[in-house]
Order: sequence, then structure tokens, then C-alpha cells
Amino acid sequence: MDFRRHLLTPRRRPAVLAVAGGILLAAISACASGSSGAPGSSLAALPRATPAALAPYYDQSPKWHECGVPGFQCATLKAPLDYDKPSAGDIDLAVSRKQATGPGKRLGSLLVNPGGPGGSAIGYLQSYAGIGYPEKVRARYDMVAVDPRGVARSEPVTCLDGKRMDAYTRTDVTPDNQAEQARLAAAYKGFGAGCEASNRTSGRVLPHVSTVEAARDMDLVREALDDEKLNYVGASYGTFLGATYAGLYPERVGRLVLDGAMDPSLPAREMNEQQTAGFETAFRSFAKDCAKRSGCPLGAGTPDRSGKRLKEFFTTLDRSPIGTGDEGGRKLGEALATTGVIAAMYDEGAWPQLREALTAAMKHKDGAGLLALSDSYYEREPDGTYSNMMFANAAVNCLDQHPSFTSPAEVEKALPDFEKASPVFGEGLAWSSLNCGYWPVKATGEAHRITAEGAAPIVVAGTTRDPATPYRWAKSLAAQLSSGHLLTYDGDGHTAYGRGSDCVDGAIDEYLLTGTPPADGKRCS
Repeated sequence: MDFRRHLLTPRRRPAVLAVAGGILLAAISACASGSSGAPGSSLAALPRATPAALAPYYDQSPKWHECGVPGFQCATLKAPLDYDKPSAGDIDLAVSRKQATGPGKRLGSLLVNPGGPGGSAIGYLQSYAGIGYPEKVRARYDMVAVDPRGVARSEPVTCLDGKRMDAYTRTDVTPDNQAEQARLAAAYKGFGAGCEASNRTSGRVLPHVSTVEAARDMDLVREALDDEKLNYVGASYGTFLGATYAGLYPERVGRLVLDGAMDPSLPAREMNEQQTAGFETAFRSFAKDCAKRSGCPLGAGTPDRSGKRLKEFFTTLDRSPIGTGDEGGRKLGEALATTGVIAAMYDEGAWPQLREALTAAMKHKDGAGLLALSDSYYEREPDGTYSNMMFANAAVNCLDQHPSFTSPAEVEKALPDFEKASPVFGEGLAWSSLNCGYWPVKATGEAHRITAEGAAPIVVAGTTRDPATPYRWAKSLAAQLSSGHLLTYDGDGHTAYGRGSDCVDGAIDEYLLTGTPPADGKRCS
């Protein structure tokens, strides 16, 4: 996806966040354990002393160099491929920074992560955070990002070439019979096999891209930056990464902002179902807004009627895809259209574009607008190539959590619950949750609470009508964390910081600059 090019500012670019679009609507990750580095299922804090075998990694000093974007420097650090077997080899981690501009005393480094899993933290830093975060924050912190293992510049997972990915994104995720179910299962198997076999690097990395391992990598980066504690802002999946770090290293927690929070205590099935309800909530908000406007393509009725009309349109596209003007001949079917609509749910600023795209598709059989939204979500470039975001998304999600479903029969049994959660999106999201059931690497994680006993105050921000990370997750995570402070944004869209609320931004800025968190339960609009 590239919302920077199509509709949104870089800050609001969703980078998959918790769930990937269309056929890639993946089971959301939950807490990892086992071979990923956290003993047992409780994400126990790691010993304070550094094991001798990891000492060389903790003794690194980054060799900074200019990296093509004015004002930013880059470096590469080494991490063990397998923390349980450091002698098994290394993995390269790409790091970038923009040094504090002053005035004022430097407060250390502030790591940022935009979500995903699979979103490039370095891309986010260089396109937004390093230039778009409040000037007073950038004046006091070195702004830093590390691409998590398997993502973007850090030995990226690869799976399918552009042509095969185009076919994959068009796969029907609302199968009408057993033959279509079999084709969907074959697509999931083929995707996983492609990830495993595409190249030696992916095959080597696939078993070692869990969130626990990425969190342990962040501690190596913290030490390399010569910071006693980790200061961090994570959005969406980035909240799970940050909470995981806090659970592993509570005494090393500095100022942590977890914005658009995930709930690590939820099993994948429950998380997927609740997220499905989150997209329904966001759609109903869009539908209410659309109904007030002249020429709304969904009509002037209630959200229920609007949803029924949109679902009927999806069904029509399932039977008869429409043209898009795409040079490669791609047509707009149900899968791509659904992804396009979901893409626009992440930010209310995208609603005008969605109205135009739906009007063109529903009234004039022109699918170009919805295809552009879908392409932006998948990070498909005009030349037909894709970033590795969706590949990394599946790799991390499927390793972090046991799958929601392992067979079509299990999905069919769960369909009523998903369709109750969202009459519009429920069927497709239920079938999309099957993808990890065919993943070639066994999951190493399980859901459980993270308390991070002994950590400094942690700010957890939640948006009341967030489509991808429902508000209830922020409430749950803040309650789990022994030092959690819940900050509520009463609004639409995904995440809260930097979305135009002076109340939210002021509270987070104050926390980052002084260490004083907002009062637990503070509400903003």
C-alpha cells in the first residue's frame, strides 16, 4: 500500500497494521513464546545480566553513514538469527536515525515503529516521523528506527513475484462451494510455499521473525545507541512489539507510547472476530456520513441498508468483475473491491475518495478508483512490483500465534459469528483467517497477558471507532500493564497521535518530554 501517493499523509499510512487486506487478511499476531526466546507462556522478564554468548552483539557500535535522505544516517547491526543458539549465525538489522536538532538537553533516542507487522520503520521515520513529529520532540530526541527482522531492509522475507501476487490478491475469499474452497486453500498453500522457497534468505529467516525476537533485537539497538532505557512510540502492531519489549525488559522501559493498541491476551480466533466487528463499526460511521451527502453511492438510508447494498455489490462483482483501465488487464472483482473499501476505513480523510470510487464502480462500472485503493493497501507499485510488507505480515503473524482455523470446515462453523460481527465483511474476514492454517513453519507463540511488573509508566492510546485495533483492546492492554495509563481519543480512524487532536498530542508530547503520563482514563476529542 502507498497511501502517501494516493490519499493519506505518511503519518496515517496504515502499513497493514493488524490485518492485511483481501486474501491476506491474516490472523493477527498475539504474544510469542517458546523457541522465540520467552520462556514458557508468560513472557517472563529476561535476566538483567547479558549472557556471555550475546556479549558480542551488545558490544556493537553503529557505524553511521549518510544514506541518501538529507539529514538521516544509516547503519547495520548484527543480531543472532536464533537467540537460543547464537552460534547458528547472524541476521543484519538496518537502522536509521536523525539526530536531535536542539535547542534543549538531549533526552536520548526515540525509536518508532508504524505497525504491520511488515511496515518499514525506516521508511516511516524518513518519510514522516523524522520530519513530521512535533518539532519540540525532535529537538530533544535522536529519532531512530530499525526495520524488524524479515522486513524491508532487514533481510526481507519474499514470497511471490508481481504476476503471481496479482493473481493471489484476486483469489475469491468468499467461496460458494467446495471447489472454490479448495482453490482458496491451494492459494494459501502456494503463498506459504513461495515464502519458504523463494530464496535461501527467506527460508533461513522464516522461523525467526517472531515479535519476541524483534523485541530482543530492539534491546540490542538500545544498547548500541548507548541508552540506558528504551524510549519508543509504536502504532498498531507496534504496540504489541512495544508491550512485548516491556514484558521482557521491564526495568529498561523508558517512555513508551502504545498507540492503537493490540490485546496480547486474545487468542487469534477471538482477535480476528473482534477486529471484524471493528471494521463494521468503522463502516457504519462512514455510511452515516455518506448518507448525509448528495449522491452517496450507498443511498440515503440507514447503515444497515447501506451495508446490504454494498454487500450486494460485492456479490455482483464476484459473478461479473468490472473493468479498471489497468494496463495489465486486471479487473475489479469482489476480493480487490473489498480490500479497497477496507483500506479507506483506516482514516476518515479517505472517505471522500471512497465515495468517488464507489460511485464510479457502482454507477458507471469503472473499477479504477477501488483498484487504486486496493493497490495502495498492498503496496503495489505502478510497475507491478510489490514491497515485502504483505510477505512479512504473514510470516510474523503466522509464527506469533496458533492459527484461528486449520480447515474449511472450521471456518464454515464460525461463519455465523463473523457475519454477526460484520454483515458486510464477516464472511471474507472469516475465510481470510484460514491463511495461517497452511503456513509452512509451526507457530511458536500463544496468547497471554503482559504485565511488565516494575516498568515505568506506559501510555496506551485507543480510538473509540478504530477499525483495525478496536478500542476495547486499548482498555484491556492498559489494564494488563502494571503501569499502564489509558488515553482515549473519541474519534474515527486508526490510532490517535498526530491525527489533529490537540488534547491527545499535548498529552503524549508532555509525556515524551517530561516523563509525566496523562491521568489514567483521560479522554480527548
